[in-house]
Amino acid sequence: MNMALAGNMHPVALAVFCVAFALVTVAGFLAAKWRRPDEGLHSLEEWGLGGRSFGTLITWFLLGGDVYTAYTVIAVPAALYGAGALGFFAVPYTILIYPYMMLVLPKLWTVCHRNGYVTFADFVKGRFEFRPLTVAIALTGILSLMPYIALQLVGMKVALAAMGLRGEWPLILAFLILAFYTYSAGLRAPAIIAVVKDIMLYVMVIAAVIWLPSKLGGFGHIFAVAAAELPKHSPPGGTLLKAGQYLPYSTLAIGSALALILYPHTSTATLSSSGPQTLRRNAALLPAYTLMLGLLALLGYVALAAGVKAADKSEVIPLLFLNGFPEWFAGFCLAAVAIGALVPAAIMSIAAANLFTRNLWGEFVKTPLTAQKEAAQAKIVSLIVKFGALAFVLETPGSYAIEMQLLGGIWITQLFPAVVCGAFVKRRALHPWAVFAGWLAGMVWGSGMAIALEFKGSGVYPLHVFGQTWSMYAAIPALVLNLVISFGLSPVFAKVRPIALTA
Repeated sequence: MNMALAGNMHPVALAVFCVAFALVTVAGFLAAKWRRPDEGLHSLEEWGLGGRSFGTLITWFLLGGDVYTAYTVIAVPAALYGAGALGFFAVPYTILIYPYMMLVLPKLWTVCHRNGYVTFADFVKGRFEFRPLTVAIALTGILSLMPYIALQLVGMKVALAAMGLRGEWPLILAFLILAFYTYSAGLRAPAIIAVVKDIMLYVMVIAAVIWLPSKLGGFGHIFAVAAAELPKHSPPGGTLLKAGQYLPYSTLAIGSALALILYPHTSTATLSSSGPQTLRRNAALLPAYTLMLGLLALLGYVALAAGVKAADKSEVIPLLFLNGFPEWFAGFCLAAVAIGALVPAAIMSIAAANLFTRNLWGEFVKTPLTAQKEAAQAKIVSLIVKFGALAFVLETPGSYAIEMQLLGGIWITQLFPAVVCGAFVKRRALHPWAVFAGWLAGMVWGSGMAIALEFKGSGVYPLHVFGQTWSMYAAIPALVLNLVISFGLSPVFAKVRPIALTA
């Protein structure tokens, strides 16, 4: 089953794709009436958080939609196709995230629900009462989300191009549909579509790991081919980690896990749930997605054994599907990838709109916005965010979105002291000025490391300490500096400006 990059039209696959896309579009618009309150979606609680009413099942699909995006489906197998075992860090990262979620998210939900907080920046505002820190948290969240949204468009663009739909108009049309049903239905739209999307992804992955290996001589042959081919790549890869890859691998997994909870789209999905117990049940159930991710990642090796040849590694999985499956099922799989872009892109745009409305605009307007005006403004901002991401993808190479996403991951990790530590440590242990100083130091150093790497190498930076070189994910040393400053300077600032413990 030797393959090469193709650009021919695939009419059967395209027809199946269009039918699936039409069905989720209808579901997206109908979602505006699902659990709709009598007064309508005229507050951020209702439009941006779904009324905080989602139960275990919907929250499971919604959080799963946050983790397993269109770009995940394309990028994780592509990482194994290109680099081998190092790309597998995404699997232990998702294993680490669930106990972390079980510990942190119920606590944050309880505080946010009690105080009517819509974003984690709201939480920081209430916890520290320091406007510069609130604005810093909101800006970091929005800037980290923009390339993430763009990556979803990159994933959708690849799926469309694989079926022969090249040019700008298919992506523009798909995103216009996304923009309008998100505007009308808010978070309810991606919540409904997430159910359809994840069922399609499960079907796709299960079929792929059974059907494709059976055509290629089984996984034994697939691993043998991968072991022979990966060392020929530049840089050389392998099916096993090399001696110098253990620290990069582990820090990538740990840093990615720390970051995920802090992304605004994760906080939006979290705060939309009906309670702490719902989140605990989800943390127990979400490992099913890790099993799926592990199987999905192996498709990178399947593509090597199948002879997939692609200059752009993001095209590897679409090519594998189009050449390895009957065309109608390939259309189903590519539809799952494209729909997998809609759910996180919608949640991310809503999260960015919530942050801007509540924590940037809302911090500086003289007259506080009413609940109805907040919702109206957030809807408009969500459109601006989507079209901004669309313009970025259409006007710049796809590699730019990947590079900016690398920087976004480093940035978002720097919220850990303010959000996670802020939720658990005593008020006097963290002074807002020290937390702000720590955030600034982590942002500057983390950005400097990413720039020094020229935004390449998955953010793995060679850190020189005590005459030794330690290669690790840049977010981790930046976060360590952030934590040292945040906790180390808190007693100093407390003497200059004591914290009002009764506030």
